[in-house]
Amino acid sequence: MSKTIADYDVSGLSDAELTKMEREIARKYMGKLSIPMVLWPILNVSCWLALWPLVFTGTIPLWLGFIIATVNITLSYLPSHEAQHDIYARPGDKLRWLNEAIGHLSLIPLAYGYRILRLTHLEHHKHTNTPELDPDHIFNEGKNLWQTIRLNIDSFQPNSKGSESYAACLERLGTPEAKRAYIEQIAILLTHMAILFTCAACGFGLEALLLWWLPLKLASIYIRVYLSWLPHYPGDETGRYKDTRGFKSWLGVWSSLAMTAHIVHHLHPRIPLDKTPAALRELYPILEARKCDLLDREHAH
Repeated sequence: MSKTIADYDVSGLSDAELTKMEREIARKYMGKLSIPMVLWPILNVSCWLALWPLVFTGTIPLWLGFIIATVNITLSYLPSHEAQHDIYARPGDKLRWLNEAIGHLSLIPLAYGYRILRLTHLEHHKHTNTPELDPDHIFNEGKNLWQTIRLNIDSFQPNSKGSESYAACLERLGTPEAKRAYIEQIAILLTHMAILFTCAACGFGLEALLLWWLPLKLASIYIRVYLSWLPHYPGDETGRYKDTRGFKSWLGVWSSLAMTAHIVHHLHPRIPLDKTPAALRELYPILEARKCDLLDREHAH
């Protein structure tokens, strides 16, 4: 697929015709297993786990391990996000085990449970930018970048609004799966703290701090800024073609983890992440006709 914006005429097409054309284009990007998105979590988690013995034995310096760990943890969410939308394999498919395995295992560095993130994320899609129902809305209330960073730092505190938002979402769902997700997340957090305390007790407190605790905080802020705040800012519009927007990222599409094309994900959640930029370029004239909040053609790729 060319990296130039598609240029075809949609003027005069009815709403139904635009919808049909949009679905036909989107369908071209669905249904095939994305090998890069399978390799991503395997290599990323393996790299992060390998850092611990490499740093503990002095094979690599701690400062380098800290940098790599921060990158690893920043990259740990999106493969699970693919699994949350059944992109690797749908229920009943032969590769369903792969979908669920990636969903769970890719989140190990992030110290989060697959079930709680899946349930709350699907609610985000159903109720995007609705304050009472969108569990991610609390992270999108900042009026600028610094306010958003402060909101995310505040969310690390006990009984924070961020934590309460996710807990309230699970309580509102009230299903056995929601209750299981809540218990699993408590177990994960306790395990995370136990590992950190054990490292400290064994004389590896600084290593635990710089290989997990601090990278986790930095990665969480980066993820919430790029995956939540920037694609939805100012977070007060609802509707299929209005609740996401285009934005320009500092080092191109991949420094935003492909979120500059996030509007495609909300419209067609089963398009793999690595295909969304190409899908955006091809869908651009249709989304332009829909009056979506897009970047101009010069910056939209």
